[in-house]
Amino acid sequence: MFKRLVGDRSGNFGMMTALLLVPVIGTAGLALDISDALLVKTTLQGAADAAAIAAVAESSAGVTEAMHMSSDGPLTAAVADAKKIFIAQTGSAEGYELISTDVSVVKHGSELKAVFSYKAKVPTTLARVLGQDAVTVSGKAEATFQTQTFRDFYLLLDNTPSMGVGATPADITKMVNNTSDECAFACHIVKNGVENKNSYYNLAKKLGVTIRIDVVAKATAALMETAKTLRKSSNQYRMAVYTFGEKAEDTKLLEVASLTDNLDSVQTKAAKIGLMSIPEKNYNNDQQTDFDRALKSIGQLVGAPGTGASAASPEKVVFFVSDGVGDAEKPSTCTKATNGRRCQEPIDITECTALKAKGYRIAVLYTTYLPLPTNDWYNKWIKPFQAEIPKRMEACASPGLFFEVSPSEGITNAMNALFKKIVSMPRLTS
Repeated sequence: MFKRLVGDRSGNFGMMTALLLVPVIGTAGLALDISDALLVKTTLQGAADAAAIAAVAESSAGVTEAMHMSSDGPLTAAVADAKKIFIAQTGSAEGYELISTDVSVVKHGSELKAVFSYKAKVPTTLARVLGQDAVTVSGKAEATFQTQTFRDFYLLLDNTPSMGVGATPADITKMVNNTSDECAFACHIVKNGVENKNSYYNLAKKLGVTIRIDVVAKATAALMETAKTLRKSSNQYRMAVYTFGEKAEDTKLLEVASLTDNLDSVQTKAAKIGLMSIPEKNYNNDQQTDFDRALKSIGQLVGAPGTGASAASPEKVVFFVSDGVGDAEKPSTCTKATNGRRCQEPIDITECTALKAKGYRIAVLYTTYLPLPTNDWYNKWIKPFQAEIPKRMEACASPGLFFEVSPSEGITNAMNALFKKIVSMPRLTS
C-alpha cells in the first residue's frame, strides 16, 4: 500500500498549482503595485515640474530677488515658493508616503536654475506575499530662466541753436512768414540773465510754433513710461540725461538728471529741457554744436561698461539724439571746407568709434535735418553735404541701433522703438 501511495502521480497538477500559487499571485500583485507606483510618480513629477517652473517664473519672487542681487548665490524666496507650489499640486493625495524633498534655486550670472527632487514610498498590496512591503519612487525637475539685462542709459540730447528750427515744414513756413529776415530758427536770446522778450524763441511761442527741441523733450519724458513698463525690477534700468549746455557762453554738458532708477524724477526733469540760449544773434560765429567735445565728455562720465548680468555690472548705453550737423571751431581736422576757423560738417564719427571701442553701445536717433531753401546760409554750407548726414549718424551708432525720423513722423514713437530694440537685442556674455 505504501509503495502504491508513493508511486501514485494522479494529484501532481493540483500540488504544483498549490505550490506555484504564491509566486504567481505575488508576481501579478507586484505588477499591479508597480503600476500604482508609476501613477504616484507621475503625480509627483508633475508637481515637481510645476514647482521648479514657478520658482524661476518671470513674475516670481525669486526673479525679483535675483534682479536685486549684486552677486551670484541661492534664492531663498524662490525655494519657499517652490515648496508651496509642490504642496499645492499634490494636495491631499493618498496612497504614498513622501520621504523627502530637496529644492535648490541658484543665480549664476544672468541665469537662474531651479532643481526640485523628491522621494516617496508607495505601499504594496499583493506583492507583500513576496516580502515587498513598498515601492520607492523618486525623480527631479529642472528649470532655468535667463534674467533681463541691467543697463545704464546716458541720454545725450542736442539742444544747440539749430534744434530751435521749426519741428515740421509747416512750423518752418510759419516762422519764415513771420520774421523780417525769413528766419526758420527760434533763437533763444538771453543776455546777462535777462531774456529778450522780442527774440524769435518767444515769437515761436506766440505763434504756436513747435520747435525741434520741444518735441525731443516731450519724447524723452515719454520714454520713461516705456522703460517703467518694460523693466522687470525697479533697478533694472537707470537713466541719466544731458544736453549740450544751458547757454552758449558756457558750452559744457548740462546734467538735466543724474543717473538714477527713479524714472519718475527723470521724466519730470526731461519734460523741462529747453533750447540753449545765446546772448545775441551769431554769437561766437554760431559755433555751439561741438559733437566731438560732447561725446568725449559723456564718455568721461559713463564709467566702465559691465556685463549686464547684475545691478552691480550694468551695460552702458549712450542714447544720442541730434540733427547730425556739427558746428564748432575746428580749423585743422574738419571733414568739410571751413569758414575761417568755423567747421560745419556732418558728424565726425571719431569720438563715436572711441566710445564703442571702450565697450559702450551707442543708439542714435537722427532727427532729419529739414532743408531750408529760403536760407542762404543753409544753401551754401549745409545743402552740399545734406545727403551725407544720415550716413554719418548711422556710422556713429552701434550695429542695428540707428533710427531716422522726421519730427512730423513722431519722435516719441521712434524713441520708444529704438529703446525697445536695445533692450530686446541679445547680450554677448563672452
